[in-house]
Amino acid sequence: MRRVQRDDLVEIRTGKDRGRRGQVRQVFPRKDRVIVTGVNMIKRHMRPTQMGAPAGIIEREAALHESNVSVVCPSCDRPARIGFRERADGAKTRVCRRCDGDID
Repeated sequence: MRRVQRDDLVEIRTGKDRGRRGQVRQVFPRKDRVIVTGVNMIKRHMRPTQMGAPAGIIEREAALHESNVSVVCPSCDRPARIGFRERADGAKTRVCRRCDGDID
């Protein structure tokens, strides 16, 4: 289980988009990177490679390092560190270190 997972609401901690919130669209576990919707936008100069493929200057999201985002706790609505706890049924769950509430 990872600290940051797909569809989590996260807040950016550093960089040009500091303080902005967005949902995690994609996670790259081997590289410890995440793509957040609408954050860290870059411009790519693309040439048409196939019929129907867009060409020109395309704006898209770039990956951020996992350490530069904080998961926003749904119960206290603040960015928090993540801990892990095992429930009575044996399932592992993520826990907010700030308010001790479950994130999953």
